[in-house]
Formats: sequence, structure tokens, C-alpha cells
Amino acid sequence: MTVIEKCLLCRNAVFSLSSSEGQVRNAVLRSMANLLWENKDFILTENRKDIEKAEENGIKKAMVDRLALNDKRIKDICDSVLEVISLPDPLGKGEVWSRPNGLEIQKVKVPLGVIGIIYESRPNVTADAAALCIKSGNGVVLRGGKEAVNSNKAISDIIRRAAEANGLSPDIVQFIDDTSRDSATELMKARGYIDLLIPRGGKGLIQAVVRNALVPVIETGAGNCHIYAEKSCDIDMAVRVIRNAKTSRPSVCNAVEHVLVDGEIAGILLPKIYETMPEVEFRGDEEVKKILPGIKDATEEDFFTEYDDYILSVKIVNSAEEAVRHINIHSTSHSESILTNDMKKAEYFIKAVDSAAVYVNASTRFTDGGEFGLGAEIGISTQKLHARGPMGLNELTTVKYIVRGNGQIRE
Repeated sequence: MTVIEKCLLCRNAVFSLSSSEGQVRNAVLRSMANLLWENKDFILTENRKDIEKAEENGIKKAMVDRLALNDKRIKDICDSVLEVISLPDPLGKGEVWSRPNGLEIQKVKVPLGVIGIIYESRPNVTADAAALCIKSGNGVVLRGGKEAVNSNKAISDIIRRAAEANGLSPDIVQFIDDTSRDSATELMKARGYIDLLIPRGGKGLIQAVVRNALVPVIETGAGNCHIYAEKSCDIDMAVRVIRNAKTSRPSVCNAVEHVLVDGEIAGILLPKIYETMPEVEFRGDEEVKKILPGIKDATEEDFFTEYDDYILSVKIVNSAEEAVRHINIHSTSHSESILTNDMKKAEYFIKAVDSAAVYVNASTRFTDGGEFGLGAEIGISTQKLHARGPMGLNELTTVKYIVRGNGQIRE
């Protein structure tokens, strides 16, 4: 079956979902969570096939970790789905007002329609995206990467079973198992079949979609994140936060890639973070290398790079203004953090940094729909129109105006 044929199946089926009551959509999600857990052994078996193939192909360790599932990660996926159930129904309701001529106007939230997702190697995206789309009344067409094709198909088949078990067409969820570039291109050009396309993955994927798509796109995910250690910061806290932001899961988009350190504390802080992260390859400018001799040079290209790996570029700066200039030039507008005890500097950083999430004295790793209390996320938008930051249920809706009258005409 072609990509367009799957999109058409989804479009034809989606009205049964978009017109359903909230309790029906929640029932689908409850069945989905239960079935995922009941079938975890099967999912893990399929995931093992993907991991073995990735290792045969020499995919780097951090990316294999991104792909891998285990009991805990499947439990986390199920918990994320259950959390979406607990969130308010985003559809219907809305403000109502009357005009002098007696017309009553109501602005209500409605689904976008059919949402296409092009993503890379994280199988949890299959479940997260489907859960949010179902809760918000949208059909979803899932096109994952070749690295996780077996895992993604197993999960998507279970989601389809959950829809059917609750009286909805399984076609509200479509999975494209053709992982060739042609299938991605076909989805990008499916104008009239899908209403929104969301890419999730590395910079190359996202830019390919933004440049080539004929359908509306929300740009997400590329995470060239920074932490600025300002001279008044607590050194021990800075070491702890930077280590967490780099090493807790280096392959995800909210991991820190670049650290800027005030020159007044560089001689104290840099050796501490270097000693605390022996697994990380440090790269630095000339000033950094005077403190950490033997590390690799950090080029200008490095500072534009999202590594998704155990690599960290470090630069010494002499002011908050210099740090902000560097960030706004090199960042992908995802997540940035300042570590400081000077709240005036913190307020300046908050206002001046042009990114979707800005932190004070905290790890960038919190930029996540679940951590923000939004339930699962369908992506982290780095653009400024309609949606910015972690995208939850409300970002998957649009509006409809309902106008009630009793025979009014416009003179």
C-alpha cells in the first residue's frame, strides 16, 4: 500500500475519532497502555532485532541507547499514555459572546485532522505521538526510521488493536513500514491528505522536511543546547547540573552540547567538570586549553553542532552579554540555561536569549512534555508560529467559529 493510500485511509476514518466523546478516546488510550504492557515481551523481541541490526551497522553507542527498550522504558511509555488520559479534553468548549444584532458566536477547539510524523530512532515516539493525536481527535500517519522499524511496527499494531477494541476504525493510526527516502518525500508532498507534518530527529531530517514539504510543517527538535556558568554561580551546583545535562542521556535533543564559562571562575570550574565526566570528550578554545591542556580544539563548526554523543564544547566568555550573543548566534532556539546567584543577570538572560525554553539554575534535560506536566509530547517546537516548546494536546488543535442566529442578514 502506498503512502498516499494510507493517508487516505486515515482521512476517511478520522471523523469517527474527531466526533467521538472524550470518554471513548480515553478508553482507547487505556486499552493501549494495557496492551502495550501485556505485549511487552513481543515488543522487546522486535526491539532486539533493531538493536542487533544497529550494532551490526556500527551505529554509535549513544544512538543505540536511544533506540533500546527495556521493561522500565516500556513501563514509562505506558505511564505516559495513562497521564494523557488524566489531562482535560482539549476539544469543544470555548468562549461565547453575542453581537448587537443577536448573533451568538462561539469559538471552540477542534482537531487539526490528519497529522503526519516523520521521526528517527526512538520507539517511544510511536506511542507518544499516537496517544496525543488520539486524545486530541486527530488521525496520525507514522513514518519512523529504519533503525527502529520492527519496534515501531509492533507498537503501532498494538495501538490499532486498541482503537478497534473500542469501536473505532484502526485506520485512524497508519504506520509506513517503507523506510526509504521516497516514502518520506511522498509524505512531505501529501497536500490534501495530511493537515500537518511534524519532523522529529536530527538537524538534517528536520531541514529536509522544512525545505521540501508542500504541507504545513512545525519545525521541531534540533537541540544545540547551552549552559552558561556565570561568575557568581555555586560551583558544586554547576558541576552537578552540567554533568546531568550532558551525561544522563546524551543522545536526546535536550542534552547540553556547549558550556560557556565566565573567565573569573574558569580555572576552578573547568577542572572539576572535566574530572567528573571522564567518559566525555572535551573540546575547547585556546583559553580553555590553557586550563585543560591536551583536549581537542573546538572549531566554529563545533559550536553549531548538535553532537548527540559524549562530546562537549567549552568556551570562556567575559560577560553575560557575550554569552547571550554566542548563544543567539549558534543555538537552534531549543533550551538554554544560566547558572548564577545574581538574579539581575538571570533576568537579563531570560529576556535576551531567544529560545523556546530558558532555565535558571537547572538542567536543560527538563525540556519535555511529561516534565512540564503536559503529558507525552509530540515534539519540541523551535519555531514561533502556533506552537513553541514542548507540544502537548492544545498545540494539536485549531479553532472553529460556531455562529447561531434566528434569521439575521447583513445589510
